[in-house]
Amino acid sequence: MPDITKEITKFIPAGKVSDINFEGANIVVYTKDKDFFLNNNGVIKQIVDSIKKRVELRPDPSIAMGQEEAEKEIRKAIPEEAGIDQIIFDPQRSRVIIETEKPGLAIGKQGALLREIRASTLWVPFIRRKPAIRSQLIENIRAVLYQNSDYRRKFLDKVGHRIYDGWIREKKHEWVRLTYLGSARQVGRSCIFLQTPESRILLDCGIDVASDSEPYPYLEAPEFDISQLDAVVLSHAHVDHCGFIPYLYKFGYKGPVYCTAPTRDISALMMLDFIKIQRGDAKEPIYSQDDIKEMVKHTITLDYGEVYDITPDIRITFCNAGHILGSAMVHIHVGNGLHNLLYSADQKYAKTLLLEPAVTQFPRLETLMLEATYGGKDNLSKPRGETDEELMAIIKETVARKGKVLIPTLGVGRAQEIMLAIELMVRTGQMEPVPVFIDGLIWDVTAIHTAYPEYLNNDVRKLIFHKDHNPFLHDIFKRVGSQKERMQIIEDTGSCIILATSGMLQGGPSVEYLKHLADNARNSMCFVNYQGEGSLGRRIQKGEREFTFAKGQGHEIVQIKMSVHTVEGFSGHSSRNQLMNFVSRCEPRPKKVIVNHGENSRCLDLASSIHKTFKIETTAPRNLETVRVK
Repeated sequence: MPDITKEITKFIPAGKVSDINFEGANIVVYTKDKDFFLNNNGVIKQIVDSIKKRVELRPDPSIAMGQEEAEKEIRKAIPEEAGIDQIIFDPQRSRVIIETEKPGLAIGKQGALLREIRASTLWVPFIRRKPAIRSQLIENIRAVLYQNSDYRRKFLDKVGHRIYDGWIREKKHEWVRLTYLGSARQVGRSCIFLQTPESRILLDCGIDVASDSEPYPYLEAPEFDISQLDAVVLSHAHVDHCGFIPYLYKFGYKGPVYCTAPTRDISALMMLDFIKIQRGDAKEPIYSQDDIKEMVKHTITLDYGEVYDITPDIRITFCNAGHILGSAMVHIHVGNGLHNLLYSADQKYAKTLLLEPAVTQFPRLETLMLEATYGGKDNLSKPRGETDEELMAIIKETVARKGKVLIPTLGVGRAQEIMLAIELMVRTGQMEPVPVFIDGLIWDVTAIHTAYPEYLNNDVRKLIFHKDHNPFLHDIFKRVGSQKERMQIIEDTGSCIILATSGMLQGGPSVEYLKHLADNARNSMCFVNYQGEGSLGRRIQKGEREFTFAKGQGHEIVQIKMSVHTVEGFSGHSSRNQLMNFVSRCEPRPKKVIVNHGENSRCLDLASSIHKTFKIETTAPRNLETVRVK
């Protein structure tokens, strides 16, 4: 659509438009005419109906009320009981974000208060719920966006021109190819390069934290040229999917990253933590905080179900993956109906205490890219009730012998699921209250969960909306804020539960707790997430009981005398039977399934079973292999 702006101006009376900008695939019309801004008599609707794109009318920044005066008007319009927390102005885009405890009261009946604010201030108001848990890190991430408002406006406009200004590469034939730069027959460093004649897209770009020899994606592959990269599509915020993205910006990438809003916030936290862990291991971090800021500046967030063009021939839609907060399966529509893929990334096809299950209804679907983390024939899931009872039994037995329970866990998803499970046990009287110490980035990630309740399942959402019942604010949970507090917990004789990152014992506070608690047989350690091949966690699972750690200029030997347990039912990944059910219930049924993100034997086994059961063509490529899907 090279002439889309000319098409828009045909509908608008002369002299009413001061500027037309792209905000990615969305189009913003600015006007200096106050009356036209407040009442355009359906002109914008006519434009949307004609071009089938999202179009928004905003006041030109030059006519908006001064920020101090506008803030007074906003506070006057919104009732005190709505609980205004912050008012943040985005002057380049004529927007104002209003954080309140009770968004419904701030919006008013049928949006009456928002209309009043628009009319009196000539700013476009957006209401956002105040997080129940305040996090300075989250505020810092969002501050990057507001402080770079002018840059963001220009960047988003440039992205829009890439989408709408027509093809930049020669189109001789139509085809779609996928090259695996990571995550093929392995868990870790997810990175898949999607190519069409026109587009170059990365689906995730992560790190294998369990590997010392090959932790990073194969970006040196001849197919990949960072200067030609159009976009990165990020499925979710685990490091094995997001952790290498700042490295792209370090080496000159200036294009967009598409993800959900919770994924943007959580992934930035995970990357900052990754830098911290690398420094703690006496390694030079592969990128800096500035590179993470660059990623945040270039992120475009989408909601579930929002259909969005990212290049002239690729349109994506995020669908709930059920894996962690904000995790998405990516539905990819190529060309004018040429081909439809679903990159399922990491997904969970079952309701958990935290999330709804992955969706299975799609407009069209020819190729499915499916994970096999637990795709082996022996990876069958227990009923969730049995899993909770198993964890509760371990806690009760350990507390009875006056020990401590260490749960090394992923900071995102698994930690919050465990928190909800323990809180439910205590709230329903199944277990006596036990202090639960939260260490690492878990607290900040939990704060993000309270900031985006709309991504959680209905049960948790309702509890979060009632301040007195918010499960994450139960008084059993105690945040560990310093090394001194950590040592007090270790040295204290009382029983407790410790939730600490990293989940594979590859650095982070969980390793420090392990060193101090391991030699006491009264203590327990409980694994609740996947342990990567080669990780310290996997070695302990396999039965190793003596390890050597660096200590100052020398070494210390740690013997594992604590009891070691693995409770698998908390996984955020689909089990073997859930993966087969997902394929069975996909509508429409895919014609081809590409199996990835699993150990070699599990990928091959799942691919074979899908082929035999559903008579669907399957493949399980290796890293650096290219699959042509159309």
